[in-house]
Amino acid sequence: MSIAYRTGHALRRTAIQAVPTVLGIIILCFLLLQMMPGDVADVLAGESGSATAESLAAIRRQAGLDEPVLVQLGSYLWKVAQFDFGQSTRFGTPVSQLILERLPNTLVLMLTALGIALGLGILTGAVMAIQAGRWLDRILQVVVLFFYSTPGFWIGLMAIVLFSVHLGWLPSGGSMTIGLEAKGLDMIRDRLPYLVLPALAMASFFIAVYARLTRAALLEVLQQDYIRTARAKGLSSFTILMRHAVRNALIPVTTVAGIHLGNLLGGAVVIETVFSWPGMGRLALEAVAGRDFNVLLGVLLLSSFLVIVTNVAVDLLQSWIDPRSDSA
Repeated sequence: MSIAYRTGHALRRTAIQAVPTVLGIIILCFLLLQMMPGDVADVLAGESGSATAESLAAIRRQAGLDEPVLVQLGSYLWKVAQFDFGQSTRFGTPVSQLILERLPNTLVLMLTALGIALGLGILTGAVMAIQAGRWLDRILQVVVLFFYSTPGFWIGLMAIVLFSVHLGWLPSGGSMTIGLEAKGLDMIRDRLPYLVLPALAMASFFIAVYARLTRAALLEVLQQDYIRTARAKGLSSFTILMRHAVRNALIPVTTVAGIHLGNLLGGAVVIETVFSWPGMGRLALEAVAGRDFNVLLGVLLLSSFLVIVTNVAVDLLQSWIDPRSDSA
């Protein structure tokens, strides 16, 4: 089975599954949000300190909250079908504009955290498998267990105390220097220090997961017959490890990495709050606090789309990694 055939099959399968999946997510989230106590009118009234029944009714009428739930759902689905995610009832700004302003920051944070987790996790797992049963393996297993059992937000807070408060090496929050208008390499150099701590805090749990998974998969692969055949042919240990063992061991790791994208999106809410990172996670938290359902639905819809796209990317990556594709 060729890589081109697998690619086309993965794209067709995802296209068929994507539409009902996204539609189900929208409907389920919309109905669940209707069960939340209060609405944006109650929040605005509480912030202003006083409100009359007439003003509350006017806010609900303007936001369309006075309509029956099914009518609101149908209206929202019709707007989404036209790529219109509505207006933020709290900020009076199009939801798409709010999301597009925050989306790049979240993508940078997530991709950096995922890259760190995969890189360090696979490297650590490979070292643990090669040194299985020795002192280095046991030390790394203790370190991995620590990261696996420790919440990312606690690691983030401790990192702020150590690297920001005591050592002063890295900023404690934000995504860039306030007031600095830099472009190109100057912008990257300015933003990189702000990215280090939140990316490491978000990646800490997943480093442990990928390290343990890589170790187990690699130990299993190294016991296979074709590995013994490669040794009998006189291939070096490095060649056997890189060309035969690691490539097969990466298949379950990439599968789990695709599944974990949703966990990264969920963790972004906490990490972005801890580090004052202006991303979609904080936007979703602000939307929940303000009962701004249009914004929250827009964030959930985009998040589900990102997960679907990532699953396609994982399928394609596995088609390339799988050694069986070389002989097709």
